[in-house]
Amino acid sequence: MDNFISLSALLDFLAHAGTGLFLILIGLIAFALTTRFSEMKLISQGNVAVALKLWGKAIGLAIIIYTVWSNSVSLLDAFIWGLVGIVVQVVVYLVIEIILRPSINVEKKVEEGNTAIGFSLFSLAIVVGIVVAASLTY
Repeated sequence: MDNFISLSALLDFLAHAGTGLFLILIGLIAFALTTRFSEMKLISQGNVAVALKLWGKAIGLAIIIYTVWSNSVSLLDAFIWGLVGIVVQVVVYLVIEIILRPSINVEKKVEEGNTAIGFSLFSLAIVVGIVVAASLTY
């Protein structure tokens, strides 16, 4: 009987999956360092707006990682471009929040549980992720 999955293919999959999840963790930590409040604490208290904001960022990061994996020539290449994508995602997201801050204090509104703002930031994170991901194709 033929082997459907070789050990080499399995190890390659595990290396890519592990590296991708590690990169998303790095991205979420980078986002957490730029947030003035504990997202996990507010989520555990039932703040849906904060949950939307956080997991929108995670989806945006996952889109970037997916694109990088689809276009990389090696695991190292994917890791480097994944880091570049994460940095760009965090910086662009912060710039947009800073631009919005004078008219709408988005952090305060999200912390207060404003779901409309939370959903807007959720969507924004995904849009930024798609644009950054498209920019990483070559």
